[in-house]
Amino acid sequence: MSNLVKFGSAGLPAVQNLAASLRKLEQAAPSVMVILKMDKTGHWVFGAEQEEVENGSRWAVNPLSFVHGYIAWGKGEALGEMMAPITDPLPEVGVPPSGADRGWEMQLGFSLKCISGEDAGMEARYSTTSVGGKRAVQQLGLAIATQVEKAPDRPVPVITLGKDSYQHKSYGRVFTPVFEVQEWVSMNGEEPAAEDVQQSDAPEAAPARRVRRTA
Repeated sequence: MSNLVKFGSAGLPAVQNLAASLRKLEQAAPSVMVILKMDKTGHWVFGAEQEEVENGSRWAVNPLSFVHGYIAWGKGEALGEMMAPITDPLPEVGVPPSGADRGWEMQLGFSLKCISGEDAGMEARYSTTSVGGKRAVQQLGLAIATQVEKAPDRPVPVITLGKDSYQHKSYGRVFTPVFEVQEWVSMNGEEPAAEDVQQSDAPEAAPARRVRRTA
């Protein structure tokens, strides 16, 4: 047998404990967080493949995850980003990066987790610089503040992802996000059971597969 695979045992855990020790790596590894956004056609999509969010899916918003700051975009990519927790002052920014189309833009965002449907368990981050998007984030933040003052034991909003629109004289129909609060739950993982989720507002027939949206 080749001695290329011979390892010394000094300082290594017993073989019977090795599997349990290695499985801790999975627990320690951070979960993958996808980017959630509303595209120009008014559809909620996520990830690099621009998969469409399932209609009627419910999402729990982390009330401690709200952030504000600035981002600089150039030719479809972020050239710089400075964000801070909403509890901290806005970060200070200097000269925008070279190539930034509109300089530094104000950005708001938060994290959320899908708790129903085919994407249950998926964590996502929503960030926006649009007027309608920032207004929706502000309204959700104010709703959470009111809830915390009224019932601090249930500060987590369970929302569905909706949309609204208006007619712009230059850009035509512009879609804006709407975060519809369905109920409030606690921070300790207390979530509605899947069989208790009301689907009265969901469409009668959902598509067999989600649509991949293109830019």
